[in-house]
Amino acid sequence: MTRPRRSAVSVQLLTQYGLDLGLSLDACLQNTGLDWRLLADPGAEVEAEQELQLVSNLLHAAGARPGLGLPLGRRYRLNSYGIWGFALLASPTFRDAAGLGLRYLDLTYAFHGMRLEENDSEVHLLLDDHDVPADVRDFLLERDLSGMLQVLRELFHRDLPILRVELNLPQPADPRPFVEEIGVLPRFGQAHNRFVFPRHLLDLPLAGAHPQAAQLCEEQCQRLLAKRSQHSGLAGRIRSLLLERPGRLPDMEQVASGLNMSSRTLRRRLDEEGSNFRLLLDEVRQALAEELLATGGLTLEEIAERLGYGEVSNFIHAFKRWNGKAPRQFQRSSGG
Repeated sequence: MTRPRRSAVSVQLLTQYGLDLGLSLDACLQNTGLDWRLLADPGAEVEAEQELQLVSNLLHAAGARPGLGLPLGRRYRLNSYGIWGFALLASPTFRDAAGLGLRYLDLTYAFHGMRLEENDSEVHLLLDDHDVPADVRDFLLERDLSGMLQVLRELFHRDLPILRVELNLPQPADPRPFVEEIGVLPRFGQAHNRFVFPRHLLDLPLAGAHPQAAQLCEEQCQRLLAKRSQHSGLAGRIRSLLLERPGRLPDMEQVASGLNMSSRTLRRRLDEEGSNFRLLLDEVRQALAEELLATGGLTLEEIAERLGYGEVSNFIHAFKRWNGKAPRQFQRSSGG
């Protein structure tokens, strides 16, 4: 399964949790390919597989035990989800918030799929662990369910009444941490992960309801999800290769060689992902151009050369196409 890229905030929270458990930073980040400087960048993004490796490191170093993921979930406050969290807060009712939250679940840090089922006087929230790796499944279920409950608390400003809970977890020797977190004693060893609430909660109004703001936030969620999805898979690997050597941007033949495939295969696989090499190259050139213009210190000729343009006029024409304004106009507006 290919998961979209995600905000690095979750990696930051996981790493801090590991440090609080007595782990070293090196132990947390081992084999993740993540640099510790990323932890200070609130706008950074990571691959889901990198976060999974960090979780595996944490369990290996700290020792997997029942309930270890529960305290971590409480650290995932609603404001840590960015625009997704704002969209939920602005929703008119819990039903609206739940629908929006589930539509854009890929913008959260959950590895479990989630869905709602309405049944007479009850509503069932199911957490699907089908795509969660077995070696981290129990820990991530604890984290995801605790994080989910934290979101609900912040939406309603109180604990919600839970009728019953079923978990696909072994019966722990001491279930008290689960009771303290959930509010009821779960039934362990079940086939599904299921939370059951009174159905009438769905139509309760939310204190921060603002339908216009919710619509604007949802539009931003759509754009962000599309952007992150485009950065996954083969297209994401190509972007990384292009950004590795700014100033010496490789052509398609060189990129294909670096990926151990022919240019024909590369073109076909990008087409299957709904992308193409020229589009990716344009995106990278645009990002680098904006960065170089904003920092200042280089002439337009020097920037054009670094981006692989033979003539500065070609660079200026391309930049106008990307941004709707000339490079110098962009530079003045960005303060560069």
